[in-house]
Amino acid sequence: MITKSLVSDTMKYKQILFILICSCCIQGVAQAKYEREHRIKKSQFPEEAHALLANEITKVKRLRFYKETDSAKTRFEAKFKKDRLHYSMEFDSDGILEDVEILIKEIDIPNDTFTSIESYLNQSYSKYHIRKIQQLYPVKNREEVKKTLKEAFQNLLLPSVNYKLLVSCKTEDGKMDFEFLFDSAGTFKKKRALLPPNYDHVLY
Repeated sequence: MITKSLVSDTMKYKQILFILICSCCIQGVAQAKYEREHRIKKSQFPEEAHALLANEITKVKRLRFYKETDSAKTRFEAKFKKDRLHYSMEFDSDGILEDVEILIKEIDIPNDTFTSIESYLNQSYSKYHIRKIQQLYPVKNREEVKKTLKEAFQNLLLPSVNYKLLVSCKTEDGKMDFEFLFDSAGTFKKKRALLPPNYDHVLY
């Protein structure tokens, strides 16, 4: 005969097991920050970001607005061409500038820095293809916004710059796209997985 105590213990065990499985699943999702970006109207862009663009950015071409969402937060991005270079400015959900990025090529990265980046990728993946490189100027605080913009528009090579790479990698699960972030010396900082590319996002 099955006692009530045994039935109760069995139910408790199942409940605990269910909670543990759910916790593992949630943790796994949280570790993979998938990104999706889509183009939006000018009226959908944050007001504070609009004000900064109007006051500080002049003589630009092909100005476009985007909303970027991943599993962690929402950002906004303005993309444009200025002085023959392709720029993007990333803002948080309140319209506060986070960084300025310039689309560059491999040849624009210092040799030692790119060698370090390649070394990391070669050690991590048997096969990969770099699809996009950006030179990134982070904004440390709101008081340094104008300084950061000036440095970015002069395309200065500074110790504070980072490099953001969109890379297609061969993994055990097949081909996957990742966004990698390296510092000015080519030292790996972080990465995140990307959803299948939306070419409005990947290309200008």
